Amino acid sequence: MTQEAGSDGTEETLRAAQAALAAEHAAVYGYGALGGRLEGGRRSDATAAFDAHRARRDALARTVRDLGGTPVAAHAAYSLPFAVRDPATATRLAAVLEDRMAGVYADLVRASVGPLRKDAAGALREAAVRAVRWRGTGVAFPGLVEKAAPPDDTAEAGATGTTH
Repeated sequence: MTQEAGSDGTEETLRAAQAALAAEHAAVYGYGALGGRLEGGRRSDATAAFDAHRARRDALARTVRDLGGTPVAAHAAYSLPFAVRDPATATRLAAVLEDRMAGVYADLVRASVGPLRKDAAGALREAAVRAVRWRGTGVAFPGLVEKAAPPDDTAEAGATGTTH
């Protein structure tokens, strides 16, 4: 993920990239917390998502550096929006994490141009598809909170990056 040099809005792009990076740190933590509660195919799905978020996190750290920033560091721990005690709550958390990722990537799409915008749109799509797979249903406008009502009990938009 790289931003075209000399493009307008570099500060806004940097802020959006930092927010996406912070959310990726939280998603990696969240998948680490929920993975142990899943078995079989769902555990494989969680492992694949964990790996995808780690790869996106690493790419975003490079993007932030390319934009002249210092990548935001991961926290030692994050507050989860609810306790993960069983496969059902683990699955619910995975959907919430992906909804959160879709939101930050939608912001990065709005703030960027060129290859970075294309990469952010791809990441938004991937998060939306994973959210549907975890939840079993989709939303009309993934990543656009103002256009999509959150499903049922996932009104809390995911791991917020708040540490404990």
